[in-house]
Amino acid sequence: MTVVDDRIDMADISDERTLDMMFEWLEPTPEGFKVEIVEGNVYMSPQRDTHWEITFDILEQLRTTYERRQLKTDVRIDFPGLLNGFASDVVALASDAVKGDDGRWRYQDIEFVAEVISRSTGANDYGAKKAVYATAEVPVYLIVDPYTGTWHLHTLPKGDEYRSVLSLDFGAPVDLTSTVVGLTLATDAFPRD
Repeated sequence: MTVVDDRIDMADISDERTLDMMFEWLEPTPEGFKVEIVEGNVYMSPQRDTHWEITFDILEQLRTTYERRQLKTDVRIDFPGLLNGFASDVVALASDAVKGDDGRWRYQDIEFVAEVISRSTGANDYGAKKAVYATAEVPVYLIVDPYTGTWHLHTLPKGDEYRSVLSLDFGAPVDLTSTVVGLTLATDAFPRD
């Protein structure tokens, strides 16, 4: 604060939060939990056995097409929009993916995202996160729901929505051969909650 000609100039105090600030406030995250910030709201979820088995199954199947360094799980990636720092369940990056100046993977290099539904955060996966993934032009977004035993494949992003959606039950394969992913995911071993 400075005084100039009997006026008081206040120091610039901004209420603008940044994702980095918000994630710093949440450190350290308790072991066994993942933290995401969706539209400025903080979500902390415990890792569940069913959730992890599905995530690991998808990762194993993607390894037939992707190198290990291209596959990420629960790694923070910042997305367009106000305060969107996601730790997606499964991310497959393009072979030429590079980290940005901030040292994090860039959403522009994502070819595939899978989210396994949790009761406490499922509305995000079906709603706000789906819209953000479409806006970021993630070409393939898969929602796996162990509570209903269904999966939902979203492709052809335009604006904040996906133009193509296919929903089938566990047991039906997810045919990604016509997408950048180029393989078929088996779902018959996915456990249910």
